[in-house]
Amino acid sequence: MKKFLLLFGICSVSSAYAQGGMLIIQNFTTNYDFHGVLYANNNTGGGCYPLVVSKVPDAIIIPAGTAAKYENYKDQYATSGFPVSIWNVYLGAGSAASPRAWNHGSLAPGGVISNNTKWSMAKFQMYHAGTSVPETYFNGDVGETAPPCNTAPNVVTTSWGNASWFTITSGTNVYTYLNIQ
Repeated sequence: MKKFLLLFGICSVSSAYAQGGMLIIQNFTTNYDFHGVLYANNNTGGGCYPLVVSKVPDAIIIPAGTAAKYENYKDQYATSGFPVSIWNVYLGAGSAASPRAWNHGSLAPGGVISNNTKWSMAKFQMYHAGTSVPETYFNGDVGETAPPCNTAPNVVTTSWGNASWFTITSGTNVYTYLNIQ
């Protein structure tokens, strides 16, 4: 009975944590394109690892006035207008990156990496819409504030715009938003 309860508890925590739900990036600006890198990690009891970082493309570009959704590492490839094809996975402090394709089993829903990470932050730089010219003062790190794994603020405010990161939970559904205005 004890083994059953322990196994049930572990399974419940794992399924509840499964990548922490969908990430939705909404670029409400009309003047700037979002260029950024996404991060997800384990913020509960795992020493911040595994850590997952978008790799290909080098920077995800979300044009002015558009939005992107990332259901999970795998399904986003088919459903996002701005998919990530390769994710870097770090299994521990000082470990080398393990590049993994979007369809790698550990990144699929129910996979060991997916079950033990959640969206945590983005590093971004805004560019003048449709150009390769950065807006020098509209950039930063934004995300969940869960030290020690992540110390990024959940709001970045500048004279050129702002970015905010927040999570909404409805029943068992979790939606993480990055809004740029």
